[in-house]
Amino acid sequence: MNTRRRQDHIVRTLRRTGATTIAALAQAVGASKRTVLRDISALRQEGFVIHAEPGRGGGLKLDPQSVQTTARLSVAEVFALVISVASVRAGGGLPFSTLADAGLAKIENALPPDKVRDLRRFMACLYIGRLAPQVDLSTMGSPDAALLPTFENAFLQRRHLRFHYRDAKGAVSSRQVEPQAMLILPPLWYLVAWDPARDDFRHFRMDRISAPIMVDGTSFERRHVPFPDDVRPVRP
Repeated sequence: MNTRRRQDHIVRTLRRTGATTIAALAQAVGASKRTVLRDISALRQEGFVIHAEPGRGGGLKLDPQSVQTTARLSVAEVFALVISVASVRAGGGLPFSTLADAGLAKIENALPPDKVRDLRRFMACLYIGRLAPQVDLSTMGSPDAALLPTFENAFLQRRHLRFHYRDAKGAVSSRQVEPQAMLILPPLWYLVAWDPARDDFRHFRMDRISAPIMVDGTSFERRHVPFPDDVRPVRP
């Protein structure tokens, strides 16, 4: 369990149990007591009010009114929110778009500067347009949950992506590409990449990509993607 997931688990446990001990938390998250103490200290710095009460019946207690004051969202999580808002807006189904934009702005303002920088670099790769009416959606599935975190690292570090791809006929192949952009054509999402094996750009439906991994090695240069006129960038 990584640090973030462990700390989230600690907060949930404190909210659910009302009071518990360091030993019980350590067992629950599979970490040492020293690690849990460091996590408690970090959570307090983020704004959580956690009391330590000594004696029989005591232990750690989380103030029920306590909330964190420091955003802990990852770049991929904020990016997923942006994608969702942009996708719904493109489909004409976002009646409260002003409020949605204001909420996203507040989230961005709460992010540390390094995450804001990464978010904006990630956002520079996002485009949106309209899906052609003749596209068959009968086999549309859900994108792999591992895609966005993997894409984040590959796009920001300009590393190759390797994944399995299932084409329209169901044939599966292994691909290694240079990720250049992400394209939303609601309700479909695409990875737009330069395919060295074919010496050309390729559009990969994200719901047909599986087992994505970032390939370590030399970075590649960003290329200009020749999008049609009705495709536009999504700005943060």
